Amino acid sequence: AAIDARLDLHGLHQEAAHRRLIGFLAVAQRRGDRVVLVITGKGSPDADTDFLAGGRRGVLRRLVPLWLSEPALRTVVIGFSEAHISHGGAGALYVRLRKARR
Repeated sequence: AAIDARLDLHGLHQEAAHRRLIGFLAVAQRRGDRVVLVITGKGSPDADTDFLAGGRRGVLRRLVPLWLSEPALRTVVIGFSEAHISHGGAGALYVRLRKARR
């Protein structure tokens, strides 16, 4: 399936990323998009030792799938899967969207 839109969250703090994800998905659904790419970034290999740089890295990679599964997004998200390596692999997700209710 073609990618209708993409959102790059990597480098954002959790709260900003969560807000941006929800807003992006709502707009994409209203526009009629069916598949979007959400880029989380992969985090660093030393994820658990990077506290001095502002906390743990790879947080979005762990949290975005949880957010996509939240009850509030059930009317928007059908499902999601890890992106192909050409689209970012483990640092990105394909998100399938429901048709907007008219």
